[in-house]
Amino acid sequence: MSDSVISVSDHESVRTVTVDRPHKLNALDRQTLLALDQAFQDAAADETVRVVILTGAGSKAFVAGADIAEMAALSAIQGREFSLLGQQLMRRIECLPKPVIAMINGFALGGGLELAMACHLRIAADSARIGQPEINLGLIPGFGGTQRLLRLAGRAATLELCLLGEPIDAARALQLGLVNRVVAAADLHAQTRALADKLAHSASIALRGILDAVLVGGECALEQGLQFESAQFGLLFATDDMREGTQAFIERRPPHFTHR
Repeated sequence: MSDSVISVSDHESVRTVTVDRPHKLNALDRQTLLALDQAFQDAAADETVRVVILTGAGSKAFVAGADIAEMAALSAIQGREFSLLGQQLMRRIECLPKPVIAMINGFALGGGLELAMACHLRIAADSARIGQPEINLGLIPGFGGTQRLLRLAGRAATLELCLLGEPIDAARALQLGLVNRVVAAADLHAQTRALADKLAHSASIALRGILDAVLVGGECALEQGLQFESAQFGLLFATDDMREGTQAFIERRPPHFTHR
């Protein structure tokens, strides 16, 4: 498998993973899904990486969907396998113990929106267009769109986007809670980078505790989620970063976290 369909670059402790198929509007074919899955496995295992930015090459698209030309030739069994492969990637991103920021620089449609929703934070250019247009292909979302949309934006918005298949602009996506921030396209890279740097300098063990607690809490009853939160809270008292953070607060100075 060639990794030419994605590119990976590091700046200090922030890794940027870019879907690099601009001639296809960064559409997700099987090769790209596998390459992304490996990239996120590598990011999880690399202790020098504290934050990941995910984006698409060029100025037109984050990811404009699945590769329809490849998908059109699939049998029913192959279609299910393709769905499961995409869901595996989305779940790997969602469960990554490090913050992942989707930098939505253009179209995020179908599998592209599903990819963005699997990330922990989403920043969109004001020119971005977002949607689940699978109905126009006689399909439904297959990489988790019906489920993550429901959890992020609620039943009404999920049915609107999936049943109508019409894209919405970034302002509407912000209103629905599908993105965290909307910024001018010219400022997208700088503002995403600033957010990533802020996260990279935070206490990484506590960041992981937050990600784990929110993930578990979203999939269990309130009482179970509260118990998990308390366990995570208590464990952090054994970290150097907790001692540094509380002492820095008492001394009225910025903390210097060592991620231990």
